[in-house]
Amino acid sequence: MTTRSGGTPPTRGELLPGTLEMLVLKTLSDAPMHGYGIAQRIERLSSEVLRVEVGSLYPALQRMEAKGWISSRWGRTPTNRRARYYELTRKGARQLAVEVSAFDRVIAAIRGVLDPTT
Repeated sequence: MTTRSGGTPPTRGELLPGTLEMLVLKTLSDAPMHGYGIAQRIERLSSEVLRVEVGSLYPALQRMEAKGWISSRWGRTPTNRRARYYELTRKGARQLAVEVSAFDRVIAAIRGVLDPTT
């Protein structure tokens, strides 16, 4: 995942661990989607600040499927192309809650460092 804020893309160490998985799980909580649709939705919902690289997305989808967080099936896109559609499982929904909770704790900690007067 990279940023498009006009700055340089973050290095691997600048990304919070699990962020991509959390964003994909959240995206799939709305509806099953194919990989390209997942990437587009994350980009659109983040006002084009976040861009998911294909080289990161598909390995992440494979890892999440191996963990049982998502399932997949072959289907047709609206343009009649064959594509693999991914769907959130119950285990994935539970993992999403865990990921969001952990992320919220990290964000609160960062806010505490940035503004210690609050």
